[in-house]
Amino acid sequence: MGFINQLINGFSLGSIYALVALGYTMVYGIAKLINFAHGEIIMIGSYTAIYVISGILLDAGLPFYLAIIPSMLVCMIFGVVIERLAYKPLRNSPRITNLITAIGVSLLLQNSFMKIFGAGAKSVPPIFTSNALNIGAISISPSTYVTIIITLILTFILQLFMKKTKYGKAMIATSQDYGAAALVGINVDTVLSLTFAIGSALAGVASVLYISAYPQTYPLMGSMLGIKAFTAAVIGGIGLIPGAVLGGIIIGIVEALVKAYVSTKLADAIVFGLLIIVLLVKPTGLLGKNQKEKV
Repeated sequence: MGFINQLINGFSLGSIYALVALGYTMVYGIAKLINFAHGEIIMIGSYTAIYVISGILLDAGLPFYLAIIPSMLVCMIFGVVIERLAYKPLRNSPRITNLITAIGVSLLLQNSFMKIFGAGAKSVPPIFTSNALNIGAISISPSTYVTIIITLILTFILQLFMKKTKYGKAMIATSQDYGAAALVGINVDTVLSLTFAIGSALAGVASVLYISAYPQTYPLMGSMLGIKAFTAAVIGGIGLIPGAVLGGIIIGIVEALVKAYVSTKLADAIVFGLLIIVLLVKPTGLLGKNQKEKV
């Protein structure tokens, strides 16, 4: 039963990667930008959750299911402000300019939080106090099954939003052609801000789920988490919502199994090696399709 437990743990970790990867894939699919500051949005969400849950900001700390809300709101605000101040002025610039700007924003946030909160890790108070769910010899912790359930629900809601709502369809149209979308009355600026807001809100949820499983936060925590989530988006097919989820689950399961049965030191190397193999075999990702580009 140990193998099944590791699969479940990997599915839980992969669910967190999937939520973060959704932010990457939405921004890239619509804004054609790789937002490397997305990992720092997760870090901001985790600090918000700590201060809200521990009662530092409020007289009485909020429970887990309410702490998600301020984390989402703070992450959304940071995401939209970053888009407006850093990326919007460079919208018609070469992609390399946007990429360098994203790296600069990431470093700015990391060092700003180091200056404010210090470089050391802050512990997180216990989020779940209920007992584990036991199914035969399989034991599932509360953070594990809550993470999986929330990820599945949010992915389903996001898919419905994109396909059934006016704003979702506007986002799809904008991803196809900015100019054509503007000609039919779509406010491209609003759509891009909404894209960053949704992606950052998902990062806020992911940050709370992450610290529930790994109870500490520090200014550099979003760096590796963001890189792995971006790797998940690329493996699954960046720009595709199902691809981000699939890639996140695959990476989470691979990482959990390697740590359990091979070596904890080799886990990251094998994950990034998997990325190289996928790109060599299918450069567009597992669910991506080859598209011809007119020149």
